[in-house]
Amino acid sequence: MTPHPLRSQAGLTYIATIIMVVILGIMLSQGAQYWTTRMQREREVELLFRGTQVRDALRIWYGFKPPSTDSNGRQTPASDGSLTGAVKRPPLSELKMLLSNPGQAGRARYLRPSNLVDPITGKEWAVVKDASQRIVGVASTSEKQPLKQANFPLDLDPQDFEGKKKYSEWQFIYNHYPKPGGGGYQKNLNPESPTPQGK
Repeated sequence: MTPHPLRSQAGLTYIATIIMVVILGIMLSQGAQYWTTRMQREREVELLFRGTQVRDALRIWYGFKPPSTDSNGRQTPASDGSLTGAVKRPPLSELKMLLSNPGQAGRARYLRPSNLVDPITGKEWAVVKDASQRIVGVASTSEKQPLKQANFPLDLDPQDFEGKKKYSEWQFIYNHYPKPGGGGYQKNLNPESPTPQGK
């Protein structure tokens, strides 16, 4: 018995439609993954920017200066004004204290309000405190795995960022800095080990 031509054509059309739906689903899935990855990379860039801004504000607050090299190759060692007594500001107890500069009139401030928000979670940073409960840095509260694992900005200590499994392990600590020529941070000027404390 010969198959009816219309039925055969309808069957082929049905199969072709299923194949097209499958292909379209795969393309949409790949597109969604691409945009998700791109958005995460953009948030990572913003995380590094804001975290560095907070670190730099902490450096100003505590009067910390990382080591530097002049044009003649002479090195100036790191100095921490909060430990030498050169800076008389009180220990930082909350990040909001960085939104104003009590030493200057007007709207002078150490930090913009937007930098107090972790761009990965949209919430406040987890603060990193030392044994005397001074805020010495910040970290994300996200447990998500970072996409970036190497080639971080040169002014960040590689040991605080490279190879970390979670964003919460990226720590922006004011007195950490890279060794000349690469490697981990120099000996911490504060003998008390910092520990992260979530909000």
